[in-house]
Amino acid sequence: MTGEGTARANWGSQIEFILTLIGFAVGLGNVWRFPYLCFRNGGGAFLVPYFLSLFVMGIPLFYMELSFGQFASLGPIKIWIINPAFKGLGIAMVIVSCFIAFYYNVIIAVCIHYFFASMASEVPWSKCNQEWVSCNCRDSTMNNSDPDPWNQTWGKCVNFTFNMNKTTNPSEEYFLNRVLRQSTRLSEAGNINWELALCLLLTWLVVFLVLTKGIESLGKIVYVTSIFPYVLLTALLIRGCTLEGYYDGIKFYLQANMSKLAEADVWSDAAVQIFYSLSVCSGGLIAMASYNNFRNNCLRDAFLVPIINCATSFYAGFVIFSSLGYMAHQKGVGVADVAAGGPGLAFIAYPEALRQMPVAPLWSILFFLMMLMLGFSSSFSIVETVLTGIIDEVSFLGKSKWGCVAFRAAACTFGFLMGLPMTLQSGFHLLDVVDNYVGGFPLLFVGLVETIVIIFIYGFFNFKNDIEMMIGSKLVTKISFWYFGILWCFVTPVCLLAVIVFKVLQYEPYYVTNGAVFDKWADAIGWLIVAAALLPIPAWFFGYYFVMGGYKLCVEVNSTQPKWGPSLEENKDGYRYPKDDHQVPNGFKDFPVSGGVGHSNVGYLPSGDENHTPMDDISTEYVTMEEKKP
Repeated sequence: MTGEGTARANWGSQIEFILTLIGFAVGLGNVWRFPYLCFRNGGGAFLVPYFLSLFVMGIPLFYMELSFGQFASLGPIKIWIINPAFKGLGIAMVIVSCFIAFYYNVIIAVCIHYFFASMASEVPWSKCNQEWVSCNCRDSTMNNSDPDPWNQTWGKCVNFTFNMNKTTNPSEEYFLNRVLRQSTRLSEAGNINWELALCLLLTWLVVFLVLTKGIESLGKIVYVTSIFPYVLLTALLIRGCTLEGYYDGIKFYLQANMSKLAEADVWSDAAVQIFYSLSVCSGGLIAMASYNNFRNNCLRDAFLVPIINCATSFYAGFVIFSSLGYMAHQKGVGVADVAAGGPGLAFIAYPEALRQMPVAPLWSILFFLMMLMLGFSSSFSIVETVLTGIIDEVSFLGKSKWGCVAFRAAACTFGFLMGLPMTLQSGFHLLDVVDNYVGGFPLLFVGLVETIVIIFIYGFFNFKNDIEMMIGSKLVTKISFWYFGILWCFVTPVCLLAVIVFKVLQYEPYYVTNGAVFDKWADAIGWLIVAAALLPIPAWFFGYYFVMGGYKLCVEVNSTQPKWGPSLEENKDGYRYPKDDHQVPNGFKDFPVSGGVGHSNVGYLPSGDENHTPMDDISTEYVTMEEKKP
């Protein structure tokens, strides 16, 4: 699969690109994060800030990154030839994607463990008569009207006092004591869990095999990984709605507590979830769009994919809470008593509901197969983002077919090694720290700086003209720019800044919120991760300043670079973006023109004065391409 007149690959079809974006955006967080946030933040009332954040921040940033990547056909690092002083932004995006890939694949490894463990006559977390349970394990037989707990097998407990206030269910015991073999504190590293490590190795092996040929192989696998989860979600929903108590769960999910809208936390959670769910500002959208046909209608894609993503989150909530309603009915408690957030929802609460269903192994296999599909579809795109960014920047890596494969193998091996610490007995505590610090502040900050560079420094009108070059200046395009113009120039950056300030003011260290598990140095690790992700932005900018000097840096920051533009000759308009064979008049040389107000990108300067700039004598010496236009 080759591009039009270039060695760069293109998507085999438009549907491949759409499915890849859906797979990239719709991931594990749609299943375990959104339903819990909805429950915690007022049920149906949470949909108000959630969808408002979608249209105010999510879709504008989604469209901006799709257009940006498609126009230049470059990865998230190389694309900053638009303004080289801000190349650190692209490096930051790739680093964020690296950290996400490291911990995200560990979660997929846990799903693999559950998937294979479910292939038995009964799920292994069905009863408390296992060697890995604690003395507080309590299974469903103890909820009968006439329980006989002393006839249960309680692992290795001989004499103990049973504390009714500290009971656990076998699903929780299985996840913590069998799958993770988790220590009580982050400081208690323990040994590597080799079963989980092997599952992690299998995860990275699958990622490597799928990405061996880049988007050529990725574009084919997404037909399965992006579509099949919806079939499984529907099957699980139908099953859930046939169980007693399902209606209580769905009612609990949808009931709206409008008073929650007065709490700033609710709005912050909605904004962060939109960022996390749509995968904006991590470089992935730029990388995936860079393989598009230049004329692809990215405006349509920018509305279609985010809406499908958010609808999937809402749909998954019905699947989860219909089963939680059944579990609450079986236990005779409220739905709030069985709901959990994060990995606890996917690996404790929902498996606990599954074990109480007839033919539990079948439904468990289907659920974790769905989780694997969702996880892998996102992981493929996350890792490909990193690979695309590096290969585009270090061009010799992509020149040889086998050299490129070797680099991809080395990158996946590195990813596996970086994930190994999270397979230690304290590994999931570390994963919690990485997830919390990577998925919030860095993405918000990158989004704010990216908006400033593209919309304010490069210029809204320049960017608008670039988009019109790709998709035309039809009426719907012109109307859309009123919407996006207001948001890009005013609303989106203000909202991003507001959320960042709120997150900083509301920040609480881990050792304060959960001192029983985390030491003070846990937050030091978190802030080191944030620094590693964001430091390239100022470091590259000031490094550029020392190399270029203040004056040249100011000129370059306020100028569009001659190398910026469509990568293919046939896509250049010959006016704003001259073709490579354009003729420079005798006695003149090319010079980049200011990009902040939407003027042309290349002008001519007298070749005899190398230090001359457009600001020196623009009225007599400088002739722009615009003036040359017939």
